[in-house]
Amino acid sequence: MKHALLVPLVRALQRKEKGFLYLDTHAGRGSYDLAVAAIGDTHARVPEWPEGVGRLWNRPAGELPGGVADYIALVREYDRRESNATPEPRFYPGSPALVNLIARPQERLVLCERQPAECAALREKFQFTGGAQVREADGYATVRAVLPPLEKRALVLIDPPFEAQDEWAQIVATLQDGLKRLPGGVFAVWYPLTERAKVDLFFAELRGLALPPTLAVELVVNPPAAKMVGCGVLIVNPPWKFADEAAATVEYLAKVLGQGAGARGDLIWLARET
Repeated sequence: MKHALLVPLVRALQRKEKGFLYLDTHAGRGSYDLAVAAIGDTHARVPEWPEGVGRLWNRPAGELPGGVADYIALVREYDRRESNATPEPRFYPGSPALVNLIARPQERLVLCERQPAECAALREKFQFTGGAQVREADGYATVRAVLPPLEKRALVLIDPPFEAQDEWAQIVATLQDGLKRLPGGVFAVWYPLTERAKVDLFFAELRGLALPPTLAVELVVNPPAAKMVGCGVLIVNPPWKFADEAAATVEYLAKVLGQGAGARGDLIWLARET
């Protein structure tokens, strides 16, 4: 869902000729070999992709909502560029690679990853890519370092692993500081749907920031008994008409990716557009 929403976010900002900064605070290695991921570190494991992108891979293009169709076409393009000759997906683009596929010359990419091995893989992947800067750095701190950008516009993706005890608090603090530095910036935050109470507390803390228009897009795919039932993407300053496209996207994904009777897509306005 994150990538199916990220693509239209980038496209929306590209309606204007002037470029923008794309900042990825937790970029990872940039792309992933699904065959290697299925092997695991020590033993084979059940691959995850068949229940995700695999359910979309062979759907008729005319069935897919616009944003989903665009996203799948880009994943297919990346897979071919990486020389996959099989009918199944193998090489999957992470957020940096996906955005790089559609970035124009006037866009600038700053990609942060604090884990040395992951950052080394990311740097190797982007070593010949102009307009992209890879930093082995704390992504939260980088928000403070690069905003406001010379371009005066920015899309900031905050996609942390949620391993730190204070991850939610770090996100709130980063959004607060980022909005002070660039009030009109577009900020997208991925978050897991595990305990509803944590998400509701996160929302309550955000509402205390005097937010600009802010939308949460949530997708529930697993039954309530699952440890992680789905995920959400929070968008601060969503582009014009983005909410309509997001609604169509999560409605479709809930139908196709759902693994239980409670599968659904929701849109929650934390601060409505005026």
